[in-house]
Amino acid sequence: MTASSGEAAAPRVGSKLARNAAIVVGIVLVALIALLATRGTSTPISSQIVGQAAPDFTGADLDGSTFRMANHRGEWVLVNFFATWCTPCRLENPQIQQFVDSHKGDPVQVVSIAFSDDADSIRDYWVNERNTWPAISNDTGLIALNYGVTKVPESYMVAPSGLVVAGFFGGVTAAGLDKVITDNGGMAVAGTGTGTK
Repeated sequence: MTASSGEAAAPRVGSKLARNAAIVVGIVLVALIALLATRGTSTPISSQIVGQAAPDFTGADLDGSTFRMANHRGEWVLVNFFATWCTPCRLENPQIQQFVDSHKGDPVQVVSIAFSDDADSIRDYWVNERNTWPAISNDTGLIALNYGVTKVPESYMVAPSGLVVAGFFGGVTAAGLDKVITDNGGMAVAGTGTGTK
């Protein structure tokens, strides 16, 4: 009698463990699907600089030329804060390149600002990814501070007037950036700035 009770209990314990394991696996799969579905997507952020004049900055691009924000008045400018060690930054990279490629000849500029990264890693990454927009790798701490950046990726769209019209935390998409431009007057409002290249 005792032996048969023990035998009956064993399958119940085994089935309970199997059920619990299945629940845990299910939860992990749901979390993974949610992560994959949202990776690379941007979230509009409420920032103190949205609606304000974009903080000016000057920095050396990877090729040694100087980039100055004030020289791009009259253009749409995406200011993108990134790091090579940041996975969402790497995921958004092709979207930024697509945005750049789709606006060749338009009054549109992208500049990426390194955040807690080193120049050699950035240079290697830029070459490997074949990125065609400027990146500032040195002395970027004050730029990040002026834009209120605490982690990456974080991006700001600056209108031709020089006002920051949108901010994004998380990876941006080419379509999302185009929508910001369209929602804020499109290309028709470009060319009215006072900057010189």
